[in-house]
Amino acid sequence: MNNTEKQLEFDKVKAVWKELALTEYAKNKIVEMRPILSENELSAAIRETSESKILMEKNGFPPLDSLQGLKEWGMIAEKGGCLSAEQLEGVEMALTAVSRLKKYLEQGKTYEISLAYYEENLDPLTEIRDRIRMQIRSGRVDDQASKLLKTCRNQIEKEEDSMRQKADRAMRAGKSYMADSFSTIRNGHLCIPVKKEYKNKVAGIVIDQSSTGNTVFMEPAAVSRHYEEIQLLKIREENEERRILYELTAYIHDNAEVIEQNIRMIEKLDFIFSKGKLSLEWDAAEPKINTERKIVLEDGRHPLMERKSCVPLQFSMGEGTRGVVITGPNTGGKTVAIKTVALNCMMAQCGLHVTCRRAMICMNSSFLCDIGDGQNLSENLSTFSAHIANVLDILRRINGESLVIMDELGSGTDPTEGMGIAIAILEELKKSGALFLVTTHYPEVKQYAEHTDGIVNARMTFDKESLKPLYQLVIGEAGESCAFYIAGRMGMPKTMLETAAKAAYNGTLPEELKQLCNEETLKKTHAAKVQKRKTKTAQESKSYVFRIGDSVMIYPDKKIGIVCQTANEKGVLRVQMPQKKIWINQKRVKLQVAADQLYPEDYDFSIVFDTVENRKLRHQMDRGKCVDGEIRIVL
Repeated sequence: MNNTEKQLEFDKVKAVWKELALTEYAKNKIVEMRPILSENELSAAIRETSESKILMEKNGFPPLDSLQGLKEWGMIAEKGGCLSAEQLEGVEMALTAVSRLKKYLEQGKTYEISLAYYEENLDPLTEIRDRIRMQIRSGRVDDQASKLLKTCRNQIEKEEDSMRQKADRAMRAGKSYMADSFSTIRNGHLCIPVKKEYKNKVAGIVIDQSSTGNTVFMEPAAVSRHYEEIQLLKIREENEERRILYELTAYIHDNAEVIEQNIRMIEKLDFIFSKGKLSLEWDAAEPKINTERKIVLEDGRHPLMERKSCVPLQFSMGEGTRGVVITGPNTGGKTVAIKTVALNCMMAQCGLHVTCRRAMICMNSSFLCDIGDGQNLSENLSTFSAHIANVLDILRRINGESLVIMDELGSGTDPTEGMGIAIAILEELKKSGALFLVTTHYPEVKQYAEHTDGIVNARMTFDKESLKPLYQLVIGEAGESCAFYIAGRMGMPKTMLETAAKAAYNGTLPEELKQLCNEETLKKTHAAKVQKRKTKTAQESKSYVFRIGDSVMIYPDKKIGIVCQTANEKGVLRVQMPQKKIWINQKRVKLQVAADQLYPEDYDFSIVFDTVENRKLRHQMDRGKCVDGEIRIVL
């Protein structure tokens, strides 16, 4: 059912409907709502929707409350717990909402609306509500709740005034000892700020000190007596507050059954009024329910579509017609049409009003759908495989009271075989006795519907001049895909259309289509060309041989050096870097400037790369001399 709801978009209808409810009970019931199969129950549900709509049109929206927390508070009272002042105030607000709702429904009795008599099941517990209102205010027990509480709080206030006066007097008396000019509360005690070095000069108790330690906060001895008296008064105050809260909680406990009945009734009314609110929001109408397998929609529309842009749908079936085969061009509204019919039928069978001017809806035991490609990659099912699997599942579950809708019957495979499968499916649907709506493009399926009892053709209208679908359903006529008209209007040349006509129908292009074609052949536009990689010549592809004196860049550090020794058989060459020479593979070296561009011909690179000592030794060697019988070259 969830998949059917999703295919028909009833889940989106529920999402809008749910937002109009206040209580969690009503919201959950909307989510779990399924088509009602009892005719009496369905008639009652639709009547409730109609009456709630009438009440709201005449008296405005009902003063419903979400009752958040009320059940939990009732459970606390039943278990012998004590409700807080805030919770009791919440109970009072809920009982006030019950009272307002009761008055709202009483007004509805003047219109002879049976829904209004639900007020008799509401008891606002006026005496308890007023008692809570008198004793609890602004989330606390009010001063006037009892004489004892009022006396305690007055005495506390007097003691606090006396305490502040004593603290001010102590500060004035020891003004030179004070670190500041005002008293403060520390750890619940009224303290005066005394300089650390004078703490022994002031009679009192050190309660705290500043972060620097230079100031101590002392409670003067004259203040201590008042502090102790206040603590005793606060204990009496707290005991009296608790007594009052327990007493009020006991009233809630004693009337728990009445409160529970109020909760159930408000939750039920919230659900009923949410249906009426949805009808008002969508300007929906009450459907007439039948069991004679008749469906009639006058000026029907899809509830989720913008009303201004929605073309009203006229639809009827029954009285000998069990199936409707809808044909027409793509984007012509075929799918929207069958979804509009099925969705309105499902809404009606859930007790809702339908988005039509007038509607007659038959009850269905099941709603079976095959819409969309259904491709399932996780189960390795192709579009056609998933489509057939779903169709076979539908045919197994179908009965004479089912409503079936199938989109693009037999699509997703070879056209000839798909057409045969489509007709076989239609034959099974006909045998079942169910009501069914299907869409297709196959001409043979149109012919089958035309010559088969109980099945009729229908088409979605299309304006061939503007190439725009008109979204109007005409029952009793077969439609055409209009593919040639669309292609011709979009600029397909006559030669291509003639080839298409010959391949499709083994005939020539109709004269009206020839007039659409402005071009004989398709004009080509200039497009970008692929740039092929240039192949290097043998000379270019030959790797560069580094020479002494070449300026090179070393990767990945991207440092500049000069080749001072050519590569050996392993491709390793020597490079002069600042303050050092390094060996490095020539693959990590890139030529920057060739030596012949940096130095003159026959340049003596030993001046650059050799030390002074080496140059002297080389000069002596050239003259046939040595040092200690050896030639020493310093690298």
